[in-house]
Parts: sequence; C-alpha cells; structure tokens
Amino acid sequence: MCGIIGIIGDGPVADRLMDGLKRLEYRGYDSAGIATLVDGRIERCRAEGKLVNLGQRLSSEPLEGTIGIGHTRWATHGRPTETNAHPHATEQVAIVHNGIIENFRELRAELEAAGHTFHTETDSEIVAHLIGHHLATSETPGAAAAKALARLEGAFALAILFADAPDLMIGARRGSPLAVGFGRGEMFIGSDAIALAPWTDRICYLEEGDWVEVTRDRAVIHDETGRVVERPIRQTASSGALIGKGEFRHFMLKEIYEQPAVIGDTLGAFVNPQTRTISLPDLPFDWATVPKVTAVACGTAYFACMVAKYWLETVARLPVEIDVASEFRYREAPLPPGGLALFVSQSGETADTLAALRYARSQGQHIVSVVNVPESTIARESDVVLPTLAGPEIGVASTKAFTTQLTMLACLAIVAAKTRGTIDHETEADLVEALTEVPARAADVLNHDEALRGLAHDLAEARDVLYLGRGTAYPLALEGALKLKEISYIHAEGYAAGEMKHGPIALIDEAVPVIVLAPRDALFDKTASNVQEVMARGGRVLFFSDPDGVKALGEGPEATITLPTLHPFVTPILYAIPVQLLAYHTAVHKGTDVDQPRNLAKSVTVE
Repeated sequence: MCGIIGIIGDGPVADRLMDGLKRLEYRGYDSAGIATLVDGRIERCRAEGKLVNLGQRLSSEPLEGTIGIGHTRWATHGRPTETNAHPHATEQVAIVHNGIIENFRELRAELEAAGHTFHTETDSEIVAHLIGHHLATSETPGAAAAKALARLEGAFALAILFADAPDLMIGARRGSPLAVGFGRGEMFIGSDAIALAPWTDRICYLEEGDWVEVTRDRAVIHDETGRVVERPIRQTASSGALIGKGEFRHFMLKEIYEQPAVIGDTLGAFVNPQTRTISLPDLPFDWATVPKVTAVACGTAYFACMVAKYWLETVARLPVEIDVASEFRYREAPLPPGGLALFVSQSGETADTLAALRYARSQGQHIVSVVNVPESTIARESDVVLPTLAGPEIGVASTKAFTTQLTMLACLAIVAAKTRGTIDHETEADLVEALTEVPARAADVLNHDEALRGLAHDLAEARDVLYLGRGTAYPLALEGALKLKEISYIHAEGYAAGEMKHGPIALIDEAVPVIVLAPRDALFDKTASNVQEVMARGGRVLFFSDPDGVKALGEGPEATITLPTLHPFVTPILYAIPVQLLAYHTAVHKGTDVDQPRNLAKSVTVE
C-alpha cells in the first residue's frame, strides 16, 4: 500500500520527509513525491520509480519550507508516472492519499462543470479540487475539509496542506490507517509509527471516520460527525534501529534469520515452561460451547489459517471453515450463534479482512484476531487480540510474520483442546514442549542456507515448479509456491500430494522441479508413494524431510534437505523456513527486487 508522511517542523522538512518515505518503502510503491509551503506557495517535487529518483530531483531542485507532506504511491487509478505521482495540488491545496475514491468519476464531472481542470488520471486529484471548491464557501480550511470528506465514498487516508495556512495540516482516515505523532514543538502525520520513529514515540491512531487538525503544538481530532473527541496517545516501541538491514543483503533475509528469536519471543509471552502450559488473554466465550470456527485471512495469512484448521480439528475436535477474506463477505455466509470468527493479518489493516471482520461482528460472532500490530484497526475492533511478536516486517514477502502466526495459532489450538477436554494434561505438556523446541530447531535449519543456495541456482532456470505436501505440509506447499512466485516471478503451484493423479501429474517431466515437503509423520508413506510416481516419470524431486524420512525414501531424489526431527504437530513452523530460503536465493540469483517485488504491496488496504 502507499505511504504517507507529514511534518510541521522547526526547520526545513524536505530531507526529513525523504527519510520518512524511505522508512515506508517496505509497503511497495512505483512513484514518490513531496510538497512543502514556501512563502505562501505550494511547491512540489515528484518522480517516477524509486526514491533514489526523487532524491536526485531534489538535489537539483531543492525545496524549502518548514511544513510539508510526502507520499510513496502504488498505482491503482492511473499509470505509475510522474504526472500521476502524489502530492496532487491546486494553487490552494495539496494532498496525499492512500486508498480509492469510489465516486471520483461523479465528483470529477461535477467539478469540471464548475470550471475545474484536471491534469492526472488519478482518483486522488479530485480531493484537492473538492477541498479547494469548498474553501470559497467555508470560514476555515477545517470546515472546507469536513465538507469535502462528507462527499467522499471509499477507503482513504489523507494528509492535506493549505497555501494560506502555514501552521496547519489536516489528516483523515476511513478504512486506511493514519497516525499522529507528538514531538517537542513539532507535529507529525504518518501511515504508521515506523515512519515517525526517528522523531517521536508518542503516537495517536485515528479511528475509523476521524479527521484531525494538526498545528505546531496540538492536534484536534473530530469524529465522522464533526464532534471533537479524544483519542489515546500511546508510547510506541517502533524505532529507527528496528528497520536496518544490519549485515544482511536484504530485509527478507534478515527477517528469515530473526525467526528463531521472534518465535521464541511469541512463545515466551504465553508459555509457562515449568508447568508446560499456555496462558492466553481472557476469552469472552466458553470453548466447550463454540459450535464452529470461521477463519478468514488473505495471502500467506490464509495459509496460516489452513494449518490452524488441521490443528483445531484434529487436536481440539472443533469444526473449522476457512475462507479468503476477499470472497467471504460477498457470500453472506450464514454463521452459527455463538460462533468464533478468527482473523489473521500481519498489518492488522488488510481491507478485505477488516470488512470480513465487520460482517462477522454483524452476525453475532466472537471476534479473535492474530496480528503483528497491536494498535491496528483489526486489533482495536476485536474482542481478543493474540499478538505475534515478530517486530516490524519490512520485506513485502512475509516470513517471520507467518511463522509467528503459526506459533500463536498452535498455542490457540492447544488451549482450545485442553479446555474442551479433547486432550489431557500429559498431551498438553507434550505439545507445549514440542513448541518450545522450535526456536532452537529453527536455528538449526538456518545452517542449511548454503545447500539451499546451491539448489536455487538450478531452480532459477525453471519455468514451472510444483510443491507437494500432505496434511499440515499441504498449506506449506501452497506457501512455498506463493513465495517463489511473488519474489522470483517463476510460475509455481502447490498441491496436496494425493491430488497428483487427478491432473497435475500430466505436467511431470525432466524440466519441472517438484519440491516435496514430507516430515516423517502418519502420512509419510502415502507421500513417499506419490514421490515414487513422480520419479518414475522422470520428475526432478527436491525432497525435504527429517533423517528418518530421507532414509525411508532412499535413492531417487535429485536433492535432499535433511531437517531436524520434531513432533509432527509443530513441523509446519519449521518447514516454512527452508521454503522461504529457497525462494529467496532463487530470486537473488535471478536478480529480482527481493524486498519490493513488482506490483506487490506489503499491506493491501484497498479492495
């Protein structure tokens, strides 16, 4: 998604706006720009492509001014050109916008009829013109903004400058996050706390429908009715140090290597190693009376829900339906009274997932969310928040967020099973002990990095790749294929191994690598049989298993990666790591932009 930064400073702000935009690069973008006020004029600098292009433009055309706004744009309406880059401006108003204005055509036609001339292909430009239009009949810029906001339909976060108001910035949110930062004699607006971390750790998150008038020494927040309201100011842990790459070439690799630590942090918050029990936040429902769990997410988080379905059904004996958030609410699915709706999101701002949550709320469901940002909208609208302690994840392709989601969902499944009486204390202790072994075994897996780098050289030459798995390894096959697709641009598909004979086996030949994830569990023999069928047809098998599994399969695979032996319950967490590394090294070999793959954004805050 796009990124917003705004500063009312005590000195020139152009360089600081650039710094804030660099901290928002992880969201994905294809153009960028800043605007400042200089002697009552709005001055802009914009560029297509990466921030280095904007930096070069600013070097030759520097901007003065102590108040300004900046933006990294991910194109939705209009091509990713300099003309379409934000900020958009008239002589009176400059704006940056995340989201989509759904009624922009209607508003544009209305404004053109009133004499306004548009210069871009975007929906966003109409916001600047609409606010300017209302300035003629409003006593204050705030009143003009309020009138304009009332006309907008869709999802947005906005930061707004006024040529005649050198000490005022207005922000607004509806369906897209926006935070206000409180400094000393300075104020800030940003898409998230990371953008503001160098300058303040005192953050206020706007709630749905809020808009805010920010001056040098205060912020006045209005709700969607215009009433002045108070929102809590929070101390945030985000800092500049958290988003450096350190010794690593890419953020993605750094975040892969952080997984032993962050899985341990997540477990440490909820697991009592002495009693081998798990304590979660108080739940406003009784597990014994929950008729069904409805798990909803997008992308990688959806695959985490697939694993959770196996866990909750096999261990807790609780029926689970999983759904892609972008499809769920449009089915108007009937949900049982007293049901549990489970939402998983790294950012806590995913638009489709948030809309699904609100639908589930309207159907009387208990709402539990697994998120990495406890101040996010999804977290604030949930009955219970189960936080993943992954820290900021900058790489667009999710790695440590996924494994901490799995860790948290495993804890949830164990608590549900124990409370429902489907496991006894001894089994609970065994499962908890297995979880506590994961961080150390994850560190062991990282020792295979060199071997996986070697496999990636050959994989990079493939046009098509198949991933196979059974049971909880099936969602991992889907996740492995997604990782390879999104950062290396190689076509890949994940399948349940038992489905090979129902079509995909027709693709097998010596040019198609087949990556098999097969821990030595109750389904191993069936998976091994499928592998034999692939090898009999000349397929190139890359086999991932534990020592017993590698030995049992014997000769035949083109390559094997031997992973640590763990309780089958927790193997999905462990097996996520080598498929991440394999995708990473393949992408590096191909020379793609690993941290910011084309056409992708870190968090999708529009439909």
